[in-house]
Amino acid sequence: MQTLKEAAVGSTVKVVRLTGEGGVKRRIMDMGITKGVEISVRKVAPLGDPIEVTVRGYELSIRKADAAMIEVE
Repeated sequence: MQTLKEAAVGSTVKVVRLTGEGGVKRRIMDMGITKGVEISVRKVAPLGDPIEVTVRGYELSIRKADAAMIEVE
């Protein structure tokens, strides 16, 4: 299984599962990232943090640690 952290720039992936717990999982879900949602990876910062994505028409920045908790296909 691949995580959002490993997704290639320019690709569009679909969320399969969130593996975070408690506040972290709630924060990810508050961004509109839930099972079945498509995420477009727009850009990764030179040092890899943050990852800039488009979710439901909104442009977001996600920390690498949070992206590692989002399983995609």
